[in-house]
Amino acid sequence: MIRQEQEVMTKADRTRPGKRTLVVGVDAGGTFTDFVAYDGRGFRVHKVLSTPEAPERAILAGIEALGLSEAGFCIIHGTTVATNAVLEGKGARTCLVTNRGFRDLLTIGRQARRDLYDLCPSPCAPPVPRELCLEAGGRIGADGDVLDPVTEEDLVALAAAVRTLGAEAVAIDCLFSYLDPSQERAIEAALPAGVFVSRSSEVLPERREYERGIATWLNAYTGPKIHGYLERLAGALPATRIAVMQSAGETLSAAAASRRAVHLLLSGPAGGVMGARAVARGVGHERFLTLDMGGTSTDVALVDGEVVLTSEGRLGPYPVAVPMVDIHSIGTGGGSIAYADAGGLLRVGPASAGADPGPACYGRGGGEPTVTDANLVLGRLPADSKLAGSVNLDVGAARAAVGRLAARLGMPVIEDVALGIVAIANEHMANALRVISLHRGLDPRRFPLFCFGGAGGLHVCDLARALGIRETLVPRDAGVLSALGMLAAPSGRQLSRTLSGVLTPARRREIGVALRTLAEQGLAAMAGEGMGLRGFHAYPSLDLCYRGQAHTLNMVWQGSVGRALDAFHQAHERRYGHRLGTPVELVNLRVALRGPAARLSLAQPPSGHPASPTRWITVYGVGAPVPVFQRDALTAGQGLPAPAIIADPGSTTYLARGWHATVDEHGHLRLRDSVC
Repeated sequence: MIRQEQEVMTKADRTRPGKRTLVVGVDAGGTFTDFVAYDGRGFRVHKVLSTPEAPERAILAGIEALGLSEAGFCIIHGTTVATNAVLEGKGARTCLVTNRGFRDLLTIGRQARRDLYDLCPSPCAPPVPRELCLEAGGRIGADGDVLDPVTEEDLVALAAAVRTLGAEAVAIDCLFSYLDPSQERAIEAALPAGVFVSRSSEVLPERREYERGIATWLNAYTGPKIHGYLERLAGALPATRIAVMQSAGETLSAAAASRRAVHLLLSGPAGGVMGARAVARGVGHERFLTLDMGGTSTDVALVDGEVVLTSEGRLGPYPVAVPMVDIHSIGTGGGSIAYADAGGLLRVGPASAGADPGPACYGRGGGEPTVTDANLVLGRLPADSKLAGSVNLDVGAARAAVGRLAARLGMPVIEDVALGIVAIANEHMANALRVISLHRGLDPRRFPLFCFGGAGGLHVCDLARALGIRETLVPRDAGVLSALGMLAAPSGRQLSRTLSGVLTPARRREIGVALRTLAEQGLAAMAGEGMGLRGFHAYPSLDLCYRGQAHTLNMVWQGSVGRALDAFHQAHERRYGHRLGTPVELVNLRVALRGPAARLSLAQPPSGHPASPTRWITVYGVGAPVPVFQRDALTAGQGLPAPAIIADPGSTTYLARGWHATVDEHGHLRLRDSVC
């Protein structure tokens, strides 16, 4: 099967990717926008404050600051536009079109409680207001037969309703449309021009009408925002090739991104995991935990050989059934606001000061104390640091903000409140790491911790010690690792379709033909977008479950039903502790199309005499002055005793007492705990 698909790819390879003299990875986060420019020989890095209301402005400002010409380079970037639109409820005005009698489909959902023991839950706003939910024919049966065809009267009425309601986008979600998309296509063709349309048979051709409907609505709800943002960026850089990171850790062209907006919901965090994997393989690690702490949130993941994907992710209250890197995100970052709750207890997050006004210490009008302010008050973040190379820190403003909180808490020592803020933030992040390790039966002590993001290094020692992890790694240029991950990620696409029934040896040929067809369709679509397909490979797999189960396990397809069954039984026993004697059902087919990953040559750290501290500063709780080292001056093999602070323009690492750091041959910081 794999050999056949590779032959198909050779036939579809019409163009070779052009030579790129310069590639720029961009991670547009909630607080900072990070840049890594790579010319094949070395890197240049840069940070600017984000402009959430118009993300392209920060990107253009960074490109100008790097001194790049308008021609001759390619941008690969991750974006939070779709994510923020969903979380803030600021997407397009979207109509839902479904079959007669099912207008409340997305409102009813799975009827699962958010809090199992909350007897009086507060009502949740429906994804689509009822007045925007429209009904029509086009109903397909489970056998693929048309039970209620869409009529001309239906089409005329739908078009008129969409105009009257002033819809910017329409999500079409008909029952069993993955078996026959013709009814949804007819509805799409009848809708007014200029309206953004998403069909469930195109967005997610799989069973589960609720999850398919939510994915289709998310795609329509965020599509106009993504389209407008990418159009403005492309208009400002007409000679530049623009690609976008997908949630599954692969890139696609900007032209295709607006049609697949739901695949961009974890765009930035996926870049961080891909960057960590590139670093990990360079230092000989295949199993590790990642922690990416930025200004607004923290994203954690576990990598065991390959980056793990899930089709059971969530964003806020909504399930996201499209494949994405298995990341757990929490609202704890450098900009997370600390406050006293109604009972007088100290809390941290999830509200964030963001980029504007930002933490109090940014001097941009922020008055609430944040995690960054706390680290500055404690001295772990040196007062003379310039965040993003240009943001001066105002220690007085930070102390004033934390001092006001201390007064509300009745605590006389400001530094003790700052310690409490850091401790609570650390516990939030440590618990997130437990969720993706201990809660899944995996011992975090067996995985080194890769910590990055602009704020991650300030907390890495505390987090590792809380979980009993003795080895951590803070990558070189840790503050912009997600942007580096954009450059390291391959281009590609995730494809799927439902094919139900008991899995038997007699279905081998049917499965092979269906997987081959799925791969050919994906390759044809990418070729139509102008992508060169040389070096692409197909990775087929099956979603399987025991008959009667609701959840599936994904198994690699190697052309043999027997192998797939054996692998499934073993995987089920590892995951759940038992195997059953009941028949195994095939649910979905999946094909990952993936191009070659870029090979990046990392510059070696300087050699010679070990670097000396540039200055000594006071850190609260440490009796003697603490040395501050510049990260880019450290030499290969240099050891750093604790406590110490290692600073660079993109991030700061606080080496706590009991730890020892060594600079490896790639310039990464290897930290070991001598206490736990």
